[in-house]
Amino acid sequence: MASRGLHHVTAIAGPAQRNLNFYTHVLGLRLVKKTVNFDDPGTYHFYFGNESGAPGTILTFFPWEHVAPGRLGIGETQETVFRVPEGAIGWWLQRFVEKGIAHGTPEKRFGETVLPFRDPDGLRLALAGIAGVENEPAGNTGLPADVAIRGFHSVSLLLAEAAPTGAILTDVLGYAEIAREGSLVRYRAGDTAVGGILDIREAGGFLPARMGGGSVHHVAFRAAGDADQAAMVRRLADNHRLAVTEQRDRNYFRSVYFREPGGVLFEIATDDPGFAVDEPAESLGTALKLPAFLEGHRSRIEKVLPALA
Repeated sequence: MASRGLHHVTAIAGPAQRNLNFYTHVLGLRLVKKTVNFDDPGTYHFYFGNESGAPGTILTFFPWEHVAPGRLGIGETQETVFRVPEGAIGWWLQRFVEKGIAHGTPEKRFGETVLPFRDPDGLRLALAGIAGVENEPAGNTGLPADVAIRGFHSVSLLLAEAAPTGAILTDVLGYAEIAREGSLVRYRAGDTAVGGILDIREAGGFLPARMGGGSVHHVAFRAAGDADQAAMVRRLADNHRLAVTEQRDRNYFRSVYFREPGGVLFEIATDDPGFAVDEPAESLGTALKLPAFLEGHRSRIEKVLPALA
């Protein structure tokens, strides 16, 4: 059976340099691709992840210099959670204090210790301490190997109702409901360890979300390839009367998009071809990579993009 779970999460940020510094220097993620928003090439598109940019580790950003802040509300991703070794939460708490990073206090969710925090744009993030994660390769993060991030743990969605979205997760995207805790409903994608969990928090009566800085733009789920993706699209149409966009080539994966019943933008992205398709694995993220249809405009695009140190 094809691997299921999260492929990537894409969010909106403010100044590009600030975004780059936080995710590489503070969190120790690797910049695995520096390109542009294919639909708005005057804006960078940064991809941060593990050493190889494996599905389930990638948090991406559209950084707009003067973006207005978003407002969390119904129909939005509430929080993106990373996996760290179980004993690393204290180390990260001290790091956030030393670096002035906005954070909460550690709390228990489904028996796991979770440390909420925010990035400079207010994006809601958290670290979940997971037993056994210390045995997974940490890669060259610049941080001690015994505390480094090992990909996604989960995302949580803030929705008025869990059931309609849960039906898409279970029938189309390979998840099953595994637990409930208060207003949270937890779904897991088989035995997928990295990015295998999605939580829905039911919260009727809240204001709708307003997209902006610190908002998640969309959540992408894995498809092994084109045939797998097409089968998922058929199930969406046949069983749920949901239409998707045409397939769009994003160079590093091929995608379709749709709005799930709660209003969150979902993407189904193929695992192939991956981020090493246009530059060697050892130098991922070092050069500005453009799709073929924009390459002829490189000089103009480079003049518009903010300079990076």
